[in-house]
Amino acid sequence: MGVVDEDHSLQSTNSKRLIINSSHLRFNSFFYCLFFGIGLSLGVILSLCFQSFPFNSQASIYSFKLPQTDSPPPLSPILPPLISAPPLISPTTMNASCITNNNKEEKVGVDHLMHEMKDEELFWRASMVPMIEELPYEDVGPKVAFMFLTKGPLPLAPLWERFFQGHEGFYSIYVHTDPSFNDTTLNTSVFYGRRIPSQAVYWGTTSMIDAERRLIANALLDFNNQRFVLLSESCIPLFNFTTIYSYLINSNHSFLNSFDDPRKAGRGRYNPQMSPHINITHWRKGSQWFELRRDLALRLISDRKYYPIFRDLCRPSCYSDEHYIPTLVNMLYAPLNSNRTITWVDWSRGGPHPRKFGWVDISTELLNRIRFGSSDCLYNGNVSSICFLFARKFLPNTLNPLLRVAPSLFGFNS
Repeated sequence: MGVVDEDHSLQSTNSKRLIINSSHLRFNSFFYCLFFGIGLSLGVILSLCFQSFPFNSQASIYSFKLPQTDSPPPLSPILPPLISAPPLISPTTMNASCITNNNKEEKVGVDHLMHEMKDEELFWRASMVPMIEELPYEDVGPKVAFMFLTKGPLPLAPLWERFFQGHEGFYSIYVHTDPSFNDTTLNTSVFYGRRIPSQAVYWGTTSMIDAERRLIANALLDFNNQRFVLLSESCIPLFNFTTIYSYLINSNHSFLNSFDDPRKAGRGRYNPQMSPHINITHWRKGSQWFELRRDLALRLISDRKYYPIFRDLCRPSCYSDEHYIPTLVNMLYAPLNSNRTITWVDWSRGGPHPRKFGWVDISTELLNRIRFGSSDCLYNGNVSSICFLFARKFLPNTLNPLLRVAPSLFGFNS
């Protein structure tokens, strides 16, 4: 009996040990699974965070040079926007979450514009196209990039402040000034922190083209920017933000003036040494104040074949800012262009420079004549009563009379 009891006791003890060991194994397996799940979740979250960083946050990781190409890539007659825009989009549909996202972007944007990239690296980075067309952010729509090319201050900035007010999330601002300019913009202004790394610009030289390409390239770094408008310090808007935004976003074409001018001031500036790459039949002239779709903007800053030709062979009395982009677009991308400008200027008095407008010229009659004086322009294949969205040359002393008529005439704040 004693042996039997002892064996029974030993078996009981072994059974308990097996149960305890099994419990430990289950307990350890539970924690292993728990830790694995936590680690996997953290990995996914960190991956999403890295993917959501703006493009420039990866700028310091890579250091490549521009690839050498002899000619631009093939292009279909009309390309869809790289990031599809919904039809008839209007900034009035923006919700609160979009405003919040944009405020975060704008704070980041102040640092985003300050970089140490040279032009060659900047153009290469700007030419990179996202492979996924859909934006990885919710409640973010396409934006219009307003690019100001100026020597120094923007005397009409208060008018533009009224123009942009209440439409955060649907625009970006980029300012190219002389590097010696001492900026005193208040931190409450929409222009605060919007200067890009700039270089000196000299009239009549390819430095004008360099500045334009620099503005485009910086604006292209924001994948949300789908339209690109070049403006000067003397430019004014002719309509409210909603009208201009919808006009641009819903257009199938870019707005760039390009025409064949047989006069000395046109074909007379052509340099025969540009042949065979650029022939006299390719040569075009146009206003430097353009508006571009994203696809065309990408191809302009990616050009490495025709830009050097203009840099070396188009010198005063040939002016690159009047010929380079009009000629390039005419040669390679004409179907993408409406072949007209949306920035009005008065050349009626003749001479090498357009008329300047002072405070005594500002009236409702003048502005309405500019806004609706032309009815022979096409918009998406249809005749439009609105041909111009901006106008220049308005002197600084026009600010106060413009501010007085803006609310009723332009419908600012609506």
